[in-house]
Amino acid sequence: MKIKADPRVKSVFDNYPDHIRPKLMNLKELVLEAAKEVEGIKQLEVTLKWGEPSFLAKKGSTVRIDWKKKTPDQYAIYFKCTSKLVPTFKTLYADTFTFENNRAILFKLNDKIPTQQLKHCITLALTYHNVKHLPNLGAEQKDEG
Repeated sequence: MKIKADPRVKSVFDNYPDHIRPKLMNLKELVLEAAKEVEGIKQLEVTLKWGEPSFLAKKGSTVRIDWKKKTPDQYAIYFKCTSKLVPTFKTLYADTFTFENNRAILFKLNDKIPTQQLKHCITLALTYHNVKHLPNLGAEQKDEG
């Protein structure tokens, strides 16, 4: 898989506070890992949308990550709010994640990230246009682990 990266993304990561940068770098790595594990993704674009690090794959829906000064004790991974993504994640992982409406999965600074489940959500987003017509996006809940 080829990664097409906008050099401005590095600057955004460099400007996050020291305590949050590793958390967002971890989310970035999870997105990259998930994309590499999807057979049909040949290229992942890493760019900025609304000033936030964003990931786009052909046939996918944009995935964004960010931390905001107004909510300093949390960070998030964002999905297109008009898609079926977050409503589906709520069905699959209601007891696993904290959600912000239909647009994000939220994490507190000390949360342990449920990696397998989050990668599953990311994979559904990166393949969204292939699965959006399926019940629950064709997904079954991933076991804890």
